Amino acid sequence: MSLTDLLCPSDIAAALRDCQAPDSFSPKKFFQISGMSKKSSSQLKEIFRILDNDQSGFIEEDELKYFLQRFECGARVLTTSETKTFLAAADHDGDGKIGVEGIDYFNCR
Repeated sequence: MSLTDLLCPSDIAAALRDCQAPDSFSPKKFFQISGMSKKSSSQLKEIFRILDNDQSGFIEEDELKYFLQRFECGARVLTTSETKTFLAAADHDGDGKIGVEGIDYFNCR
């Protein structure tokens, strides 16, 4: 399964266009534009599984840096500041990685 099986390709493209400039990435806005904020919990878990590149059950800081590239190969890498802000917001237990419990953060309405 791929992200385009769960999200509309034109919505993904619009979300990526919105954050092309360095330090312009807002997770909540990205989730809204891409359509992630409208997905069910089970759909979000599948999206999380796809974004978890090494299938460890967690999205670590190194994976998070390449978050946008999981949506489109040519997308930019998140800046250090964007990565740290994103991680801090979704890392509920402070262990430096996002577990499936952080999926609620992906469902920002």
